[in-house]
Amino acid sequence: MSTSFTMIGGEGPNSYREHSKYQGALVIAAKEKINEAISTKLDIDFTSNLVNIADFGCSSGPNTFTAVQTLIDAVENKYKKESNIEGIEFQVFFNDSSNNDFNTLFKTLPPARLYFASGVPGSFFGRVLPKNSLHVGVSSYSLHFVSKVPKEIKDRDSPVWNKDIHCSGSSKEVVKLYLGQYKIDVGSFLTARAQELVSGGLLLLLGSCRPNGVQMFETVEGMMIDFIGSSLNEIANQGLIDQQKLDTFKLPIYAPNVDELKQIIEDNKCFTIEVFEKISHAKGEYPLDPEYLTSAFKVTVGGSVASLFGQDAMEKTYELVKEKTQEMLPQIAKAKPGMQYLIVLRRN
Repeated sequence: MSTSFTMIGGEGPNSYREHSKYQGALVIAAKEKINEAISTKLDIDFTSNLVNIADFGCSSGPNTFTAVQTLIDAVENKYKKESNIEGIEFQVFFNDSSNNDFNTLFKTLPPARLYFASGVPGSFFGRVLPKNSLHVGVSSYSLHFVSKVPKEIKDRDSPVWNKDIHCSGSSKEVVKLYLGQYKIDVGSFLTARAQELVSGGLLLLLGSCRPNGVQMFETVEGMMIDFIGSSLNEIANQGLIDQQKLDTFKLPIYAPNVDELKQIIEDNKCFTIEVFEKISHAKGEYPLDPEYLTSAFKVTVGGSVASLFGQDAMEKTYELVKEKTQEMLPQIAKAKPGMQYLIVLRRN
């Protein structure tokens, strides 16, 4: 994950931990398909009874615990049924950037867990584990990050300077630059995972992307980030934050569409796509609640705003965001839905 973009840590009311049920619901909804994929597609030789599992972009919990337990249960079921292998032990590697809140992660590890846990700080755009050491990897709601924002987009004097704080889709030139960086970074992510995985190992990707033909500004996520951007501009106009600093503030995120994501995986050539499915479930869309929406985008984007402009400016910004969300609810209600996905990749 980009080191300049970290979820709000801790266990308090404004923490990512308390406001990540939307992300966590996807793992639960995809559980049967995950079980089926591991049962039919995982093909590893047991030289010992140790299975290594890793979550790339784990954040501070609790969703990571649900994800890794789902994988552990599926692997145990497969090998107990098929090979009658008993006494399998599991080592779980929790990976995220070095400024992730690992303290909260380890303090809240499930007490009844039957696996060994390790933290692995470092960017997942490169290798973080030894070669041929990993059996199953997962990454949930992490593959919308880029390692850096293209410099032309941040330069006020550049012809492709982006007035928005993210890739809203309103400028084709900005989209092209973001997508170019995204291709490089996801390619690096996949190459690193292919080196870490054993032959026959699986990589599971969960998250959301844009349906083909849908622009970011047409989605709830895009609208909410635009509200954050316009609120920051109002704060700057009041002289509370520096406008020049705001002009260079761009989020290191890019939401690919379905075809872009599929093409990047295919072009990488390290993996075979075993599953690429839309996952529909009851919590698949954000509720039309200004309080909920403001909190959801505060725990994800607020940390970046606070680190650059200070806590007070961040709090004032989100007061405005809440007002805008309330005013614009009819428009948000007409937003185009994103697509939540499960992708299962087998190492070639």
